[in-house]
Amino acid sequence: MSRKQTFPLLILLLGLSSVAFVGCRQTSPPSSIQQGTARTFSLRGKVISTDATHVTLAHEAIPGFMEAMTMPYKLKDPSIVSELHPGDTITATLHVIQDEGGFHNAEIDNIVIVAQARPDYKPAKQYNVPKAGDAVPDFSLLNQNGHTIHLDQFRGKVLVATFIYTRCPLEDYCPRMTHNFAQIDRTLAKDATLYQKTHLVSISFDPKYDTPSVLKKYGQSNMGPESKGSFAHWDFAVPPAKELDQVLEFFGVGVTPGEDQTLTHSLSTVVIGRDGKIAAWYPSNDWKPEEVVEAIKKAAA
Repeated sequence: MSRKQTFPLLILLLGLSSVAFVGCRQTSPPSSIQQGTARTFSLRGKVISTDATHVTLAHEAIPGFMEAMTMPYKLKDPSIVSELHPGDTITATLHVIQDEGGFHNAEIDNIVIVAQARPDYKPAKQYNVPKAGDAVPDFSLLNQNGHTIHLDQFRGKVLVATFIYTRCPLEDYCPRMTHNFAQIDRTLAKDATLYQKTHLVSISFDPKYDTPSVLKKYGQSNMGPESKGSFAHWDFAVPPAKELDQVLEFFGVGVTPGEDQTLTHSLSTVVIGRDGKIAAWYPSNDWKPEEVVEAIKKAAA
């Protein structure tokens, strides 16, 4: 049976390697949640086997949950089981209930295939894998003030970019990226010299909804009172619709429509050096603000 692209499990071919991307859409808590505290964990492991409703994984240690182990997990959406093959390496979100008796009712969703055992699916689009030293094209963006900005205008500064959309419902995805950027902005502001050598931009991939007025309101609500509503150091912007695909493909951001006007997408955060070339790339949500600040300092030196 050939591997098809089905929602919500999506597979991208990044450069010459096959990689799937994260689904960012509203997912309800496991149906079995009745009481106790709902917890989520990030999981990474290799598929050992599957059945109609479960996948057995040899997974890495899950901090705060369990050590490395081989065990079955219930699929929140069993329809994706045909996309999983023994030997595939995946990441996923693990949902559990914690009460006085321990953890219960484990289910996984937001599955990402990071390595395929059977690379028999080739998607229509080819996505770049950003690498240190890659020259970044001079993409244009429309910012929160309705002004067109160009990435090249920040040459001479370290530019830090991340990808979001303002309606994203999952706290660990776009809201987390924005929260991390707010922390980075505050940290950089403590060093006046470094602050002048840097700039932040949050790039939306939802041009139909994220108009300048929407981006301005979103930015003001997330930048913190110390910014005083100024966007001098941090822009919120969106590519023109006709150029959106080029921007997303270069930065390795896969986007597809989800349910209830949500978007399924991958994550991408990049530090661009003063020479307009990539200095560091973070393709997930597990980076820490202090880690990126160190990369910024190195690129600004």
